[in-house]
Amino acid sequence: MAKIIGIIVVLGCVFGGFVLSGGQFMALVHPYEVLIIGGAALGGFLQANPGSMFMTVFKKSVSMFGTRFTHTYYLEVLKLLYEILNKSRREGMMAIEADIEDPNASPIFSKYPGVLKDARMTAFICDYLRIMSSGNMAPHELEGLFDMELASLKEDVEHPAHAVAKVADGLPAMGIVAAVLGIVITMSILAEADNAQIGEKVATALVGTFLGILASYGFFGPLSVALEHDAKEEVNLYEAIKATLVASASGMPPSLAVEFGRKVLFPAHRPSFTELEQAMRGN
Repeated sequence: MAKIIGIIVVLGCVFGGFVLSGGQFMALVHPYEVLIIGGAALGGFLQANPGSMFMTVFKKSVSMFGTRFTHTYYLEVLKLLYEILNKSRREGMMAIEADIEDPNASPIFSKYPGVLKDARMTAFICDYLRIMSSGNMAPHELEGLFDMELASLKEDVEHPAHAVAKVADGLPAMGIVAAVLGIVITMSILAEADNAQIGEKVATALVGTFLGILASYGFFGPLSVALEHDAKEEVNLYEAIKATLVASASGMPPSLAVEFGRKVLFPAHRPSFTELEQAMRGN
């Protein structure tokens, strides 16, 4: 909701201020300027990034209007970890083999569809539970493996934010390109155009600069920051999973292991100790 309000504020203040100052809104409507700026920005994006990155950025941008990294979601992840670790402690690590081999058919994982929906996170949890069940890796070795994977995961989840940031940086220049092309058109008609026509063409060229700057600082720049924040929250949740599983591998009981994970989470949506304890008792 806050992001939608932000977009409305940007559009309302910029275009509302222009109209209230005596400007004509239709003077800013130039589809070909948008084509030049948007097409050049898209072409540059496609050149600079892997082919799959466009859909990744698109999906993540749409999801920015609602986040899964909420208080409830954090609690679900911790409850899942507690339940699976508690089962392994009571019945042995082999008892969870069916759960981690096919999480979609697991009674435990099925209770948490929000977590199960994230294939990468589900695979992450299952892979490390599988490693732990082998019983051949010391806790510090397990932690080292976690750190190496999290380093590469961090690069991967932050890539969309960096890609959009590059587009935001280039949009003002693309606006200048549109403006220069507009001036070229203006210069080509100087011989037969009157002052009104020349003024209209120059205004059109200036709109290109305006649109490039507005798109950069009003939309794509903030979007890149939002994507970066989302990536940080995702990595933070993986860090919490790491802390929980390493604590369990070190011999901590499940109730204490998930507390290690809870303390790693960002405070904004972190469940309280009491909430987590009540949730575990509910299992």
